[in-house]
Amino acid sequence: MTGKGKASSPKGQKNVCGERGEMPKASQPRSSGSGDPSSPKAHNNRWTEKLKIEKYGKIRKQARLQQKLQDKNVKESKGSLKKTVSTAKKSKATLIQEQAKAHLSQQKTPTPAVSAQETHSREAELAEVEELDQQVNQWVSTNAEKLLEDKEGNGYEDAQLSVRCFLEACVFVGDIDHAQRCLNSHHRNITKRKLLSMSAYNIMLRAWAKRGSLSQIRRLFALIEEAGLKPNLSSYSAALECMARHPDTSSQVIDRCLQQIEEDGLSVDDIFRQTVFRQDERDMVLRAVCTARPDYQPSALSDQEVCSSPLVQEFYREREKTQYPRLAFGVEDLRERFSQQLAMEGSSIITIDSVEALKPVTPHMIKMRELLASQRERWQKVLLQAFKESKIVMAHSNQKSWRISLYPYLCILDNKEYVDAMLQCVTNMQPSGESLLYIAKELGNRVHNKFCIRQKAHSQMADKLAQIYSSYAELLAQDTPASNVLPRERWTELEAQLSAGPSLLFDDTPWPHMLVIQLGSFLVDLMVRELKVPSDLISPAPTGRKLIPVLYHMYTFRSNRQVGFIKPHPILLQLQSEAMETRLTFDSYVMPMLCPPVPWTSPKFGAYLLTSTKLMRSVNGAVQHQLMLEKCPEQELHAVLDSLNQLGNCAWKINHPLLDIIISIFNDKGNDKLDVPPPVSEAPEIPRFSYGNPEYSPSEKAALKRDALHAKKKFAEMHSLRMDALYKLSIANHVRDQVFWFPHNMDFRGRTYPCPPYFNHLGSDVTRAILVFAEGKPLGPQGLDWLKIHLVNLTGLKKRSSLAGRLAYANSIMEDVLDSADHPLTGKKWWMQADEPWQCLACCMEIANAIRSPDPTQFISYFPVHQDGSCNGLQHYAALGRDVLGATSVNLMPCEEPQDVYSGVAQQVEEFRARDAEKGVRVAQVLRGFINRKVVKQTVMTVVYGVTRYGGRLQIEKRLKEIDEFPKEHIWDASHYLVQQVFSSLKEMFTGTREIQDWLTESARLIAKSGSTVEWVTPLGLPIVQPYHRTRNQILKSNIQFLSLQINHDASQRPDTVKQKNAFPPNFIHSLDSTHMMLTALYCYSRGLTFVSVHDCFWTHAVTVGTMNQVCREQFVALHSQPILQDLSKFLLEKYCSEHPAERKNKKFMEYWRMTQLLGRVPQTGDFNLDCVKESTYFFS
Repeated sequence: MTGKGKASSPKGQKNVCGERGEMPKASQPRSSGSGDPSSPKAHNNRWTEKLKIEKYGKIRKQARLQQKLQDKNVKESKGSLKKTVSTAKKSKATLIQEQAKAHLSQQKTPTPAVSAQETHSREAELAEVEELDQQVNQWVSTNAEKLLEDKEGNGYEDAQLSVRCFLEACVFVGDIDHAQRCLNSHHRNITKRKLLSMSAYNIMLRAWAKRGSLSQIRRLFALIEEAGLKPNLSSYSAALECMARHPDTSSQVIDRCLQQIEEDGLSVDDIFRQTVFRQDERDMVLRAVCTARPDYQPSALSDQEVCSSPLVQEFYREREKTQYPRLAFGVEDLRERFSQQLAMEGSSIITIDSVEALKPVTPHMIKMRELLASQRERWQKVLLQAFKESKIVMAHSNQKSWRISLYPYLCILDNKEYVDAMLQCVTNMQPSGESLLYIAKELGNRVHNKFCIRQKAHSQMADKLAQIYSSYAELLAQDTPASNVLPRERWTELEAQLSAGPSLLFDDTPWPHMLVIQLGSFLVDLMVRELKVPSDLISPAPTGRKLIPVLYHMYTFRSNRQVGFIKPHPILLQLQSEAMETRLTFDSYVMPMLCPPVPWTSPKFGAYLLTSTKLMRSVNGAVQHQLMLEKCPEQELHAVLDSLNQLGNCAWKINHPLLDIIISIFNDKGNDKLDVPPPVSEAPEIPRFSYGNPEYSPSEKAALKRDALHAKKKFAEMHSLRMDALYKLSIANHVRDQVFWFPHNMDFRGRTYPCPPYFNHLGSDVTRAILVFAEGKPLGPQGLDWLKIHLVNLTGLKKRSSLAGRLAYANSIMEDVLDSADHPLTGKKWWMQADEPWQCLACCMEIANAIRSPDPTQFISYFPVHQDGSCNGLQHYAALGRDVLGATSVNLMPCEEPQDVYSGVAQQVEEFRARDAEKGVRVAQVLRGFINRKVVKQTVMTVVYGVTRYGGRLQIEKRLKEIDEFPKEHIWDASHYLVQQVFSSLKEMFTGTREIQDWLTESARLIAKSGSTVEWVTPLGLPIVQPYHRTRNQILKSNIQFLSLQINHDASQRPDTVKQKNAFPPNFIHSLDSTHMMLTALYCYSRGLTFVSVHDCFWTHAVTVGTMNQVCREQFVALHSQPILQDLSKFLLEKYCSEHPAERKNKKFMEYWRMTQLLGRVPQTGDFNLDCVKESTYFFS
């Protein structure tokens, strides 16, 4: 007990000294309870006002008095040192008990008498704290784990990454001597040596191993020992490789190395299992081992463990009769598609036709295009020459110093590739310009992506990838025997069989944020300095011909901060506008994949063939998510990886009729109502006036200036929307005759997203309408009915009607449906009135084709039918709290007609308004007749995700502004009044929700205040950490300007308490809805369904809607049958309360005591029966 309870300072958690412990305000509800289902459900009965006052007053006062008394005793004792040591060794349980007992004993001394009920309450509280402390004493602390260290202890702070990236770049370009000088310099300096971890030494070990230099390997091992580090598997792998390449190495030397590996607690087998090899490294290591041990063969991995989550045990263990879905393609077809995708990614960019190319070409357009092409050709030569000269200057200074510089990063690609990246940046620049920081990041990331692809090519892994994929295609193709093996399992099996040669996994060091921006800003500076255009290029210039810059560097203000801005010259804008180019150039990773994605097998490998992709999305420079995933036991991520693979394996194709109609409207000045942006030629004209003109009065000048700013803003918005639509439609048109796939990854909460950013099924109504499944299925007996119900759902009508009512309505408007399908642009145009007009039109066409087919039940439908959750966030809250009233409001309870929580809130708010209007409240009288579902919907929907009253007021204000009849002078007062009523209404309807939300918020506040970020693990085993830290300002010195960077994702900084506490409830709920979606995806896959999702909107074929609905409900019940809040409480206690503060200063101790008490108190739950969800028709509908 003394060993585990030893008081020591936690390594991963800094306690706030001198920071006053905030107590909850008396007006804030506190979470109740012991968690005993038999206890009365009195609201916050434990947190009485008396106890709050005592905690703020008497407990703190008595704790200080007791501390003074102990300090006095220590001073009077002769053996003070001995007593101090023994005190430090007391267990955490003893310390808490002493503090709490002192509190109780002090209450019995001459103080006002307290009631027996209050005494019992305190004793129960003490017993609960003691019980909790006995639990946390049994746990091993995890606070010492650092977010910026991997499992081998390598640091990932920016300075450490910069050194490793520099060494890698030098080695890649062949400048090994310079890399070694840099390493030696850092090693000799004790301060800089802290920036070196084993990864840095291993980079040089591998470099010298390639040259077979045993002497350098010995020197590096000596440096490692001198640095107090321990060689790992990669270190010994490099040593063995070097011995194999060195012709004079004896078997005795190799044998001593193998013995040393075993003495260090490592295994030769683990070298072959865990080390990442490049080129022929594995063959060399194996040759060396076999020299000393001729009979050695690397042992294969034993059977892999299964994810421990009880939610997926059936999915993994019971699949004897399971047959997973197959793709409607042959093996050879899939192999050919793989070759096309590999070629596209290998080139890293792709140029496609723009849909604007469909317009007639005029002679003037041809002239402008030729002029623009000639200028680009000249710019390319100028940039190429300037880039070479800059490299020569940097190379000269680089040889004189060991310091880290940009020079090696300017050599990792061909010179032309840098120039092409810069010209692509100029072509894609917004007419209004972009911030220097944004352009620098874009350029830096583009160079990094190209470098990663080049590294993989240099590693010679493409041939091995093709070989494995060729066999992997047999699992997916329809012309091969069926199998019950998952894609991830099959890929892992094939990779183990073809272990020779380079590894497919890549261990490149992520570039730090500062490096990306520094490299990008260097290229931007080159562009601004070198790119020129004749002033009379388009029209004669009054001052004669002279060269003027194409890009201007200027400063502007954004949110009261001065930022650098790069703006194109009007001559370039005019040239591009009049040329109306017919080609668009993209990075290859923005395109849909032409073959099924590589299955995710680990956090480092999956999705694209060559393009590096993060399993968990994060902002540039944030690495804590990736490191946490890599530390997680491999088998615990299997369910998450398999669900992403299932989503990515869904094949898509283009809905040709819809795409053609949308493109025709796009090229005919667009249509704002139909979400097809008009061209910028339709933008309002920007007023031009001379500010010094005396004809204008000051007020007129101010009005003209406001009009000009508004017109410029409108122009920029229209251009942005137009280009976004152009990219989406052009990509869709490019793949119109192909089948394609969207690889998936996820954000830090586990929510899944397609990787291609522009064109995917998470997009707008337009992009969703032109996407259909590549595989069709017969409608079956109920498929046509589901299409009709889906049509009514898309209109936004009949939300309160039953499914039978919606079907009857669809049948009653069939004439309009068929007219819309036959004459979309010339008929009655009924479809244009729908909430989702383009999806509605697509559905009209599908219904028309099905009805007119000989047998609708046999009609092959490719159309995805959606089932939406009914305010899904509140559904999860109601299930967590077993809240009967809340569950009924969000359709967890079976009802004959759907319950609409938005209408329910609107109705209750109207009752509040009528009551206040009778009392003479002016704003309530003004709002008469204006409160409806639409006004409150967005606020109700986002309250569950953490929207504040301020944010809710803005949402309601926006809705009121859309009502033409509402008096504009009352908008602020009305929105302020309504947001208060909405929050009050929700508090009455969802009492359990508010208690859980408050518990999560307060828990996160105390955790963040203790110096830790909030972490948790989803029921499916996915580890999550909130990346909100205090902002760190950093100045980057570049040639063009000094850049001030505000970095708020640096895990070495203290957590941002406000963001941590406000974000925890919505992020936790998001992690639950993503878990539910993943479970539904897995079990739909095991039943042979095609399934994709848009968060809480699930898609499948019409014929399988019933099966998907059944799986969806079963998995929701299974998820919430787990003790989710209890498991969260246990995890948080183990994570944050398993180490007591080292010093017994009362402020730190009281914060720890308060946090332990709060985290152990799970809110009480109601009596809702979860099994009711299985019978609820409108849970998802």
